[in-house]
Amino acid sequence: MRILAAAAVAATIAMPASAASEQPNIIWIISEDQSDHFGPFRESMAKTPNVDRLAAEGATFTRAFVTAPVCSPSRSAIVTGMYQTSIGAHNHRSGRGDLRIQLPQGVEPLPAILRRAGYYVTNGTLLDSGDLRKGKTDYNFEFPADLYDAADWADRADGQPFFAQIQLRGGKRRNQRSLERLRGVRTSGIPPEKVTLPPYYPDHPDIRKDWAQYLESVEHVDWEVGQILQRVEREGISGSTAVFFLSDHGVSHARGKQFVTEEGTKVPLIVRAPDRVEAGLVREDLVAHIDVAATTLAFAGVDVPDWMEGRPLFGPGAAARDYVVSARDRCDETVDRIRSVRTERYRYIRNFVPERPHLQPNRYKDAKAVLKALQALHREGALPKRIDAMFFASRPREELYDLAEDPWEMRNLAGSPDHKKTLGKMRGLLEDWIRDTGDRGQDFESAAEYDADMAVYLKGRDGPDVETLRRNIADTAAWRRTRTDEAP
Repeated sequence: MRILAAAAVAATIAMPASAASEQPNIIWIISEDQSDHFGPFRESMAKTPNVDRLAAEGATFTRAFVTAPVCSPSRSAIVTGMYQTSIGAHNHRSGRGDLRIQLPQGVEPLPAILRRAGYYVTNGTLLDSGDLRKGKTDYNFEFPADLYDAADWADRADGQPFFAQIQLRGGKRRNQRSLERLRGVRTSGIPPEKVTLPPYYPDHPDIRKDWAQYLESVEHVDWEVGQILQRVEREGISGSTAVFFLSDHGVSHARGKQFVTEEGTKVPLIVRAPDRVEAGLVREDLVAHIDVAATTLAFAGVDVPDWMEGRPLFGPGAAARDYVVSARDRCDETVDRIRSVRTERYRYIRNFVPERPHLQPNRYKDAKAVLKALQALHREGALPKRIDAMFFASRPREELYDLAEDPWEMRNLAGSPDHKKTLGKMRGLLEDWIRDTGDRGQDFESAAEYDADMAVYLKGRDGPDVETLRRNIADTAAWRRTRTDEAP
């Protein structure tokens, strides 16, 4: 195993890798709703022998981050190699109604580029049977109906290289009856009483149970990764296939999914590519998940377009990042705007609507066990004052965390005189990024755009579900009417 710190990487990643002359097959394994609770990344009760093996045979990136902590903006970003804020795809599940979103002139999805280069492109969800069915896209922009050739690469022409996205349900499988059937067969069965919760979650039985089920979903994903690797081996294509393993964002908990913390943005990333990537390499430099698109093109022998904001992770086009940026905008019916800059040591967060609490109403999140437990404790006045304020009070406009001293991001240093210089530097990095990338989230979407997407959310719903949505939509509308400036 060879570990490269950020300083060392800057001197080495620009060196050409030894690569086969032919185009490799390329597989993206993308799991949903999971942080980096896999063996190669951190100590965890989850057992992940297949992911461990993948890491031993490839490169492990210990500081990989998504540019958006929720699925549709994240997926829109990775498939274009662009920040979702640069292409107008930053609001979660946007462009689904009468008002559609078009990609900027010249920008196109990666599968279209690879097809022109001769690839057979597929997108499939892995079933428990091992079969692949039509896979999740969830892109916020309009794209051709024939963007993918099929769900499975089996029907490609003889000798034709393929690019396959394989979608795993990951963390979404916890709290589902299907996981009960799999427990003890494809997971070890993790006792809730033995899990270690992050310190910002109270020791509550429902939160423990949910966390244990989440870790079991990690083990199930590991089993699925093993099934995929076995198929590649059976077909005799291991040596000519590059495999990427990552997730679309962090675990769906109160500070994870939808939020630009470590829990929401830090994801697993492993790249195995025989003859192209050194086996057992551990990379500690900062990586954005949009870099996967650029790396895929580099492996395929395709020039990375000038418009693409992702960077190759290997070879002559590689360049180390000094920081990564993550952004959260509207999620479902809940309007917000948060930006984060993450350097090697610090995380800076800007809350553009600080008057709204961290856990403002959201039908999707509020239905989850963790949120229900937190809300019940809040109503009872049973949460520690510090934790209660973290989730239910208005937010500070700026947050600054020293991750070396405070990895759980619980001590906000933005008001500390000792960190004034660091705060100014981080603030400047964000402001430069907003300007240089043309962040299209600087203004909230129009009422017409919001209403068009909410009409889709409401369609076909009834009972308490729709009443909750209507109440949250009305709450958002009332809040927006009180603001004197909708683009803080």
